[in-house]
Amino acid sequence: MALRWLLYVMVALGLAGFLGVGWLAVRQPDPAAVAAAPPPPVVHPRVVVLTAAHPLRAGALLGPDDLAGHEIEQPGPDMEPDTVAARGAVLGGMVRHNLAAGAPLLADSVVRPKDRGFLAAVLDPGMRAVSIGVDAVSGAAGLIWPGDRVDVVLTQTSDASGQSAARRVSAETMLTGLRVIAIDQQLMQGAVGNEATERAARTVTLEVTPAQAERIAVGTRMGRLSLTVHASRADGPEASAQPRSQGVTWASDVSSAIPDARTSEPLRIYNGPGQAEEMHF
Repeated sequence: MALRWLLYVMVALGLAGFLGVGWLAVRQPDPAAVAAAPPPPVVHPRVVVLTAAHPLRAGALLGPDDLAGHEIEQPGPDMEPDTVAARGAVLGGMVRHNLAAGAPLLADSVVRPKDRGFLAAVLDPGMRAVSIGVDAVSGAAGLIWPGDRVDVVLTQTSDASGQSAARRVSAETMLTGLRVIAIDQQLMQGAVGNEATERAARTVTLEVTPAQAERIAVGTRMGRLSLTVHASRADGPEASAQPRSQGVTWASDVSSAIPDARTSEPLRIYNGPGQAEEMHF
C-alpha cells in the first residue's frame, strides 16, 4: 500500500515539473529585459576599392604601377571597386589633386582620357598634342604608358641612284624627352569603331611645342618614326624635351660588312684623255 502511494507521489511530481517547463516556455519575456539587451552587431560586407599605390602628385598621368586595391568595410558612394574594368577606365587619366599612398580614387579624383576637356587639362600652357602611328615594334611593344618620356627616332632609306650602300639607310634622334599623354584611341571621346580596325590603328599622342609638331609632321613623310622610352618617368631637367641629338647613324656604322664610302678606295673611270670620273660604292 505504501509503495502504491509512493508511485502516485512520483507521478504527480513528474507532471508538475513537466507543466512548469511548459509554462516557462510559453511565458512572454519581460519587455524591460528585452529593451535592456544590446542589439546584435551589424556585419558590413568587405569590399576591395581602388586606391593609390604610392603618393601621387596633381597632374600625374596614371600607369599600372600607380594603382592598388584596399579592402574596407563601408565603401563610400564615390569609391571605385577594384575591378579590371575600373582600372582600365582610369589608366592614362590625370590626377586632379595630390593623393597619399592608400588614398581611394574617388569619382572626381581623376580626369579620364575620354572625359570632355581632357586635353585642355593635361597639356601645359603653349603646348600641343600630336599623334604618331606606331606598331608593336616602333611603339616599344606596348610598353609605353601615359606619363612616360620618349625619344623620337627617324629611320630613312634612300633609293637615289649612285648612293653607296653605306649611306642608303640612316637613323637619327629627332626629338628627345617628349611626354606621352595618351595611347591608342583614348583621345577619341566616345568613339566606337570596329575592333579589328582599332587593333591595327595604334597611336601614341605626345605633348610637343608648335615647332616640334612641325618637325614630326615632316618626319612622317621622310621615313619611319620609332619611339624609345626613357629609364624614368620622373619629370626633371634631364627629362625635358630637347630639339634633337647630334649625329646620324649610317648603315656602315651598324654592320662592318658594308664598307664605308669615306674609307673605301674610289673607282676611277676614264672617258678619254684628261676625262676621269671617281665613283664611290
